Amino acid sequence: MAKRFPIAPAHPERICWGCDLYCPADDLRCGNGSDRTQHPIELMGAEWFREPGFEDLADVPQNETDRQLTSPGSLRTSS
Repeated sequence: MAKRFPIAPAHPERICWGCDLYCPADDLRCGNGSDRTQHPIELMGAEWFREPGFEDLADVPQNETDRQLTSPGSLRTSS
């Protein structure tokens, strides 16, 4: 079974998100490339999981999603 994919990790820049190994950015083990794969939150922002193509994450409970997005260390900024 694949690991659960985090919606709002605290420090996505520290990990390669290209496979289920979740290697540190400075120690890529899978040969997925010479550079790490960015987390969708880095590319599309805090609401990335609501974009088309991520429908499989629609079953994430809303309260859990809000908690992850507003927890200390998350990338969400107050507006």
